[in-house]
Amino acid sequence: MRKERASCPLRGVGGIGYNQNGNDRKEGISMTDVTSAVQIVMPQHCNGYQTPRLFGGQLMAWIDVVGAVAARRYAHCAVTTVCVDHLDFIAPAHLNDTVVQEARVTWAGRTSMEVRVDSFVEKLNGKREMVNRAYAVYVALDDEGQPSPVPPFTPETEEERQEYAAALERRKLRLAR
Repeated sequence: MRKERASCPLRGVGGIGYNQNGNDRKEGISMTDVTSAVQIVMPQHCNGYQTPRLFGGQLMAWIDVVGAVAARRYAHCAVTTVCVDHLDFIAPAHLNDTVVQEARVTWAGRTSMEVRVDSFVEKLNGKREMVNRAYAVYVALDDEGQPSPVPPFTPETEEERQEYAAALERRKLRLAR
């Protein structure tokens, strides 16, 4: 006899992707739902250059965390990282810089989600410069650590449609590897 797996424990609870009655929203979740994180680059985050720069591995760890939070909010359950599909270091961040990260879901399959994470250095005057863009894939997990279905993602704006189409292409390339 087949055992029924436990679903995500928070499914049906009001929040992102669900209405106040706990029912699924028909339109899915918008890419405009952004999860943000802010860090100050401290000495322990830097490499050994004379002008200390943020170590790329530290930025990658921050990307994974904010991306996972966006995926968890979308799926309403635990997630695990499947891969970081694309990661571009555009410019450095230095000691004492403020790093602002914005994560948004760009695509959802049956149990997986792609999340785009943009990382910026924010100057004291509020001006931001992009230093990194990454795409990571997460899988939703049930109480037993098994893949669990996620709500559908329906792109609504032109930006969402473009990101969704690009996500489908990245997925196709991942599956061909």
